[in-house]
Amino acid sequence: MKTTAAVLTISDKGARGERVDTSGPAVRKMLEDAGYAVVYTAVLPDELEQIKDELVLCADEKKISLVMTTGGTGFSPRDVTPEATLSVIERETRGIPEAMRYASLQITPRGCLSRSVAGIRGKTLIVNLPGSEKAAKENLAAVLDAIGHGLEMLACDGSTDQSH
Repeated sequence: MKTTAAVLTISDKGARGERVDTSGPAVRKMLEDAGYAVVYTAVLPDELEQIKDELVLCADEKKISLVMTTGGTGFSPRDVTPEATLSVIERETRGIPEAMRYASLQITPRGCLSRSVAGIRGKTLIVNLPGSEKAAKENLAAVLDAIGHGLEMLACDGSTDQSH
């Protein structure tokens, strides 16, 4: 059985139909190429409560294993994706955004400006990606293999074999 995933694009202009979303479809393709079943996608405005509601819907009601967001992680006053994510997760997974920022810094000094976060809610891993298609793909590529192992551990009911 394939691991389920959702891709949520956070973009005021995308939600209003003023900009074509390219990052969401690019993330979806990378996930599908890696063997995930992308069962849900949405384009949302940069509204804190709406983002929170959508994350909770994916985790609690739809029971999706991996929720990837793209957008809303910069310095703009409307960029609230990390705050929405932090408000709904139960445990942070700080190594994921650290690895993404490290990979980004190998490409551009501006990689340190990402405010992406990641964390666990129940049996769901939520990861924030940047909004640009290029940066979203680079960031996801940096952590995709590790995320697969993390999801295996998250799906376990007890402790896991730590030998690898």
